[in-house]
Amino acid sequence: MSEKFKVTDEIFLCAICNVESGTCNEDCKFCTQSVRYKADIQRYKMKTVEQIIEEAKKARDNGAVGFCLVTAGLGLTDKKTEYIAEVAKAVKAENLGLRLIACNGTATVEQLKKLKAAGVDNYNHNLEASKEYYPEICTTHSWDERYQTCLNVKEAGLQLVCGGIFGMGETQEDRISMIKSIASLDPMNVPLNFFHPNEALPLVENSISREQAFELIELAREMIPNAHKIMVAGGRELMFGEQQYEIFERGANAFVIGDYLTTEGKTPKDDVAALEALGYKIAKHVVKMPNEK
Repeated sequence: MSEKFKVTDEIFLCAICNVESGTCNEDCKFCTQSVRYKADIQRYKMKTVEQIIEEAKKARDNGAVGFCLVTAGLGLTDKKTEYIAEVAKAVKAENLGLRLIACNGTATVEQLKKLKAAGVDNYNHNLEASKEYYPEICTTHSWDERYQTCLNVKEAGLQLVCGGIFGMGETQEDRISMIKSIASLDPMNVPLNFFHPNEALPLVENSISREQAFELIELAREMIPNAHKIMVAGGRELMFGEQQYEIFERGANAFVIGDYLTTEGKTPKDDVAALEALGYKIAKHVVKMPNEK
């Protein structure tokens, strides 16, 4: 393993809970959750609090230290804010030792403060693409709205999780521009996603080779050195195949276990066994940042 990119032998695992699926009215060309493209996915309104608690327990049993509550749609509404706050309080009351992440789209400072008060630790809002390329993949809201939400997260006192997607037809200049914008926000964690094609979507190809994907992980680690975690998220299995654990030799130190929002992942048991066989340690405890009590 190259010492240049060896951040740690300890790997952080995060699980996703898709608490509301396939109900989004936006036109993001990369997303099967948009109702516009009629992708063949599960679509449902909010899960019950009891369902989510069971998923949180399962995630912890599988080795996750992060648990992300994801909803479809442009952003938080008053009703959705109250719901996520209720869920956060219930999950935290279980004392599972999970770092709780909310990923609910655009949000105001006031809404984010309510989530923080309820026990949410991090808020995940990705830029998805460069400012220059974003109009090519979404027209129903702007890149600037996304960036402002990230600023709101920091103002509200939550830790920011911010990343994006590679392989949507963008240029290398676009990729560098996006990473620079993410770096300007000084996020705690950076999830890197690789576009997963779906026949229902307007975007049909992933234009990045495996080696280019590895190089982008390296580039993110170099350009965002203060990030506690460079996480490989959606598209990991499809992009890296039998080389997927080499991401930790290229600058990553975290990944998503289990299923993603609308696509299946490897079983957590298989991922954990593979990591341990390679000599990696699975992080057992959440990490507090210096500015957290």
